[in-house]
Amino acid sequence: MSAQTPYLLFSGTKSRYLAEKICKSLGLPLGQMNIQCFADGEFSVSYEESIRGRDVFLIQSTFPNSDNLMELLLMIDAAKRASAHSIIAVVPYFGWARQDRKDQPRVSIGAKLIADMLSTAGINRLITMDLHADQIQGFFNVPVDHLYASSVFLDYIQKELPLENLVIATPDVGGTKRASSYSKYLGIPMVICHKSRLRANEVAEMRIIGDVEGKDVLLVDDMVDTAGTITKAADLMMANGAKSVRAIASHAVMSDPASQRVDDSQLTEIFFTDSIPYPGKSPKVKILSVAAMFAEAIRRVCNDESISSLYVIK
Repeated sequence: MSAQTPYLLFSGTKSRYLAEKICKSLGLPLGQMNIQCFADGEFSVSYEESIRGRDVFLIQSTFPNSDNLMELLLMIDAAKRASAHSIIAVVPYFGWARQDRKDQPRVSIGAKLIADMLSTAGINRLITMDLHADQIQGFFNVPVDHLYASSVFLDYIQKELPLENLVIATPDVGGTKRASSYSKYLGIPMVICHKSRLRANEVAEMRIIGDVEGKDVLLVDDMVDTAGTITKAADLMMANGAKSVRAIASHAVMSDPASQRVDDSQLTEIFFTDSIPYPGKSPKVKILSVAAMFAEAIRRVCNDESISSLYVIK
């Protein structure tokens, strides 16, 4: 790689597909790195070019399994020991983010633990997108650039959906702030689904607050895991007279049997970003890329420029 390259980008194994698109947007090659796996499941990381005194961006989402997080930690440690000038972790999907508070006795706060691990490993900055809870930024003692997929989704909404008949909806009360931002920006109504749970990933009861009769409904969420909540919400909307129901969500966690649930539901389609690879197959699932947004954020960080204009809505 040319010595004139202003900064270097490297990728973990499972985020290489996104890193290559980010590099293409920046007009830079992806850095050479060797990740060697051993028979017992351990692996080692080494850089195949000098990074001494350079600004290094490490692109890796920390979605399951835990190898992705461990790989990122080893990448950070190796960069620190190779005398990188600065180490910026680019984590489009920040795993363990749902464990962001102590909401019952004797539980861990996983998001804080991960933040401590990344900081201890040696990052100087974090670039991430659509954290499950905004307060996770405060778990870090280094700058956090929190991007939003709204700029990508809004382009789709304004070009493809009938705004005059559109209603923004949230599948649970926790997403009210996010849905309200879309509603205010687009100048359209919002409805809320109120749910109660018996246990994690299992919805006991759900009801609608607001009117959806004859409307095209767009459900907004930050991630979809088992798809139980969002498909129940879609079916409930249709049962209450909605004309159609679509959904957008930043992160396609989509654990089994999520794809089957989406196929069997009354959702017309559901859009995700490519922050993590979509593990299944469904004709209703569509993927929009955030590579250009991350590329622009990286460019602005390196040039000491403001990135606030990337925040269309939060």
